[in-house]
Amino acid sequence: MSRPRLLFLFSDTGGGHRSAGEAVIEAIDRLFPHQFDIRFVDGLKDYAPAPLNRLPEMYPMMARHSALWGIGYQLSNGRRRAQAFNRTTWPYLRRAVNRLVDEHAPDMVVSFHPLFIAPNLYSQRERTIPFLVVVTDLVSTHSLWYNRAADLTLVPTEQARAKALLNGLSPEHVRVTGLPVARRFCEPPGDRAQIRTQLGWPDELPMVLLVGGGEGMGPLFETARAIAALGTGLGLAVVAGRNNALEARLKSIDWEVPTFVYGFERRMPQLMRAANLIVSKAGPGTITEAVNAHLPMVLYSRLPGQEDGNVDYVIKHSLGVWAPSPDQAALAVRRWLQSPELLEDTSNRCARVARPDAAGTIAKVIAELR
Repeated sequence: MSRPRLLFLFSDTGGGHRSAGEAVIEAIDRLFPHQFDIRFVDGLKDYAPAPLNRLPEMYPMMARHSALWGIGYQLSNGRRRAQAFNRTTWPYLRRAVNRLVDEHAPDMVVSFHPLFIAPNLYSQRERTIPFLVVVTDLVSTHSLWYNRAADLTLVPTEQARAKALLNGLSPEHVRVTGLPVARRFCEPPGDRAQIRTQLGWPDELPMVLLVGGGEGMGPLFETARAIAALGTGLGLAVVAGRNNALEARLKSIDWEVPTFVYGFERRMPQLMRAANLIVSKAGPGTITEAVNAHLPMVLYSRLPGQEDGNVDYVIKHSLGVWAPSPDQAALAVRRWLQSPELLEDTSNRCARVARPDAAGTIAKVIAELR
């Protein structure tokens, strides 16, 4: 008997879509070994017509123009605007989407990206394939995520659920599961001193972890210099991601404090567990990973529109602070490191908010519907 075939759709327009899908695949393999045949497909790169197939490679450049990104996000958001967008683009996408479904012949489709939802549902009007949506934005979720024809939409927060209801979804078709992240980010914090020894970090200093997402976005260099200018009494770890030019520039500096510079890092769970504080852009994946690591946050950058709600979420739950410039971020770091009790209280609040079982929960939902 053949295994049910699951078609998981993502695209590398930001790292969160791929990583969320991989986290769910990991959970399915762990909880339901050898029970499903999973096809993990970049729907834009592998199937979309030009120029949409180039969006993954264009995304880093587009996201760096944050003001234009915010304008585009706001102009396209809203239930009626999303419906108009879907109707307008469907004729252009019909052939590609039909080819995608025909080639993979899935028994279920799970979309981790908003651009694949309506086209696939249009394509399946004459089919009976279950269709699930896993929303990978945390709070400020775009209306393209929500389609009443989907069998179930899984959202990370109560705020995202409220947005789903505003976009016409019925309560029984929306579930709050948390945002899925890899299991390695969901383990207990562990022995910080031991992890620091493995990393070569000083054990006697509070360590600040500075990240800008997988692409090294935001004023990462300027923020690193402002934090280092605080002087003695801290160590700094900077992750430049895939931004090779930034990594080289960071490594050329004679730093004022013990500083460790990394490129694209697979050891992010260890870096988070070893740090006392993280300074980051307001990406949903990094926020979720930090919360799971019980790591207080200073948010220094965000994509307008898409990540505005993430900042509000962190502040509302007292998980961190918003400091939207290098100097403000450095001052926030100084205040936090001078208040160990505040760091500990915030770490405890992160532990209470965390949903480390999100990927497993989603894997169980998928198995139930199959």
